[in-house]
Amino acid sequence: MTTVSPPRRATKRPVHARPALPKSTRQPWTLSKAAVNGALLLATLYTLLPLGWLLTAAAKNTPDLLGGNTLTPSTFHLGQNLHDLATVDGGIYFRWYANSLLYAGGGALLCAFICVCAGYAFHVYTFRGKEYLFGLVLVGVLVPTTALALPMYLLASKVGMVNTFWAVFVPSLVNPFGVYLARVFCAGYVPGEVLEAARMDGASELRTFWSIGLKMVKPGFVTVFLFQFTAIWNNFFLPLVMLSDSHLFPVSLGLYSWNSETHAYPDFYPLVVTGSLLAVAPLVIAFVALQRHWKAGLTAGAVK
Repeated sequence: MTTVSPPRRATKRPVHARPALPKSTRQPWTLSKAAVNGALLLATLYTLLPLGWLLTAAAKNTPDLLGGNTLTPSTFHLGQNLHDLATVDGGIYFRWYANSLLYAGGGALLCAFICVCAGYAFHVYTFRGKEYLFGLVLVGVLVPTTALALPMYLLASKVGMVNTFWAVFVPSLVNPFGVYLARVFCAGYVPGEVLEAARMDGASELRTFWSIGLKMVKPGFVTVFLFQFTAIWNNFFLPLVMLSDSHLFPVSLGLYSWNSETHAYPDFYPLVVTGSLLAVAPLVIAFVALQRHWKAGLTAGAVK
């Protein structure tokens, strides 16, 4: 006869308290969402404060500007300031404006195309001394443009280009940083398999670049264009060295010449401020109009 032993009762194990984590492994302290948003708001206000001052100061006359009444909404002379801006010296301000649009628009467009062509060649083709040549391009990125103004003036004087349109336009067609940026974009946007398929279909190298490579690297083209447009539009030292004819001045150099006369002629103060406000408009329009292209480039390749 066998006896069945009674089942054993499950004994509860004592639950020990978890040891406290050392200070080095505790969760780091983080800022609250409200603090981060507040810091971003302050940074935004600090960035927009000069533009806000420019918007209000452009509607003031000379006594208001000299008296520091730029933020008072009681006086409004924007229409008169625009009229004076269009009539002083025969409307030379808008001549400067047209010069800047031609320098910056045409120069940035051609420069972006040249940079994309160079970046495409560095990415696609293999030739002797390619990396050494690209190293020279990177060295050119390190050289500030102000240091090149005097050598370019000496070269322009040798060929008789000083005080001409080409003295400012031709140097703006070269941008080493644009070549570097274009090569990076070509490496990310132009796959070799697509180019090989185009060659197998009988497309020439020029046709392959024009119909496939250039369209694929459009965000890079727009990015280089915006960088160069901003650089040429804000360029001051090169026109100052190259030009002496006021009819060839860009708007930056023209406003500087007016500002240097404000001590003797205070009536130029409203013209300088209103002209500065109008000078900001092309940059804002260019970035807003082309934002969908460079925004698309930010997320390209994110799902590969």
